Amino acid sequence: MSDQKQITAQLVNELRKQTGVSLLECKKALVESNGDIEEALTILKKKGMASAAKKADREASEGTIQSYIHMGGRVGVMLELNCETDFVAKNDEFKQLAKDLCMHIAASSPLYVKREDVPGELVEKEKEIAAAQTEGKPPAAAEGIIKGKLDKWFKTICLMEQDYVKDQSQTVQDILTQAISKMGENMMVSRFERYQIGG
Repeated sequence: MSDQKQITAQLVNELRKQTGVSLLECKKALVESNGDIEEALTILKKKGMASAAKKADREASEGTIQSYIHMGGRVGVMLELNCETDFVAKNDEFKQLAKDLCMHIAASSPLYVKREDVPGELVEKEKEIAAAQTEGKPPAAAEGIIKGKLDKWFKTICLMEQDYVKDQSQTVQDILTQAISKMGENMMVSRFERYQIGG
């Protein structure tokens, strides 16, 4: 008989309530800590997730607008990155993050900030295309394939889900989460515009 402690839904929910981190990450931390909630809390804090998630519901009404012109003036980006205080908005590290995100947008051409911003009719259209490619497959398998194709599509068009150009092992959301944890304030990309000659 294994001495692995049972990771119950109640335990996962308790950790989530304390940290505001996603259920999946809470479960991973509890598995890693063999069900020890205090140790799981430490694991999440080390990853910077707990403090970042807790700050996510705080209002971010300050910030900066940064721009970036690339490739001899053929591509340009404007971005609004928000934070909670004027103090952080004037911080060089915060401004650099905004510039780096502009460069990422210039290189990766996202269309939306996050998947919730994608119009419903576009999502439905993409679902139909994915469904057409799963004809003849058992319903459960088809559902998984459709979800996988949609996730892949969102990763292509949504800034927060894209692999970060300066470090492909992380997403843009990961980079933002680390900055939130480091600077101690909620931050969010409100909007961006990417311009391209002839585009």
